Amino acid sequence: MRPERVSEEDSTLVLTTPRAPWRVETVQVLPDFRLRVRFQDGTEGLVDLSARVRSAAAGVFASLADPDLFAKAHVHLGAVTWPGELDLAPDAMHAAIRRTGVWVLT
Repeated sequence: MRPERVSEEDSTLVLTTPRAPWRVETVQVLPDFRLRVRFQDGTEGLVDLSARVRSAAAGVFASLADPDLFAKAHVHLGAVTWPGELDLAPDAMHAAIRRTGVWVLT
């Protein structure tokens, strides 16, 4: 039995970029340090940062207590982002919203 040869013309390489369901597609800024987000898989829900930005332990999120800065939320590379390289973990956000419809950061 002879080994079968496959010519370059016969071989097909298909490269695909996986669509991570937890990538954020849209973000809408709401009153009281909340966001409405929609993910690539259609999941939608709320993100509530009100307790976090007002907390003494807010850390890097303390700057978001400025309503003008908070209002600059946008989507960059599938994550909710603000100026100053501040962002939210989209995978954790997606998991919480799938469970309860809201992600509350305390």
